[in-house]
Amino acid sequence: MAYNEEYAGILRDELATLEGITEKRMFGGLCFMLNGNMLCGVDKNGGMARVGKENEAKALELAGIEPLSFTGRKMGGMVDINPEAMEDDATLKAVLALAREFVAAMPAK
Repeated sequence: MAYNEEYAGILRDELATLEGITEKRMFGGLCFMLNGNMLCGVDKNGGMARVGKENEAKALELAGIEPLSFTGRKMGGMVDINPEAMEDDATLKAVLALAREFVAAMPAK
């Protein structure tokens, strides 16, 4: 398993009431798409969210949220959600709200 199924379950539960959510295996993990656009995902070490550059500073103020870097190079507009933040309901809700705000404004694919 390339991703943590427990964290995938947490995100599934959190996103269950949203219309337009699908799952797709990507980047060695599992991504959740909103209307065909990547919203968030999980890997074996935690999660990530696509908050956009406009929301990145707000997201980074949250405990357990760091800039995302798959290759040692920061990916603008993407944040890493550490295991503690994945399990903290308030933090997870806050970062996912920022991601939904950004991704919902995108045209559906």
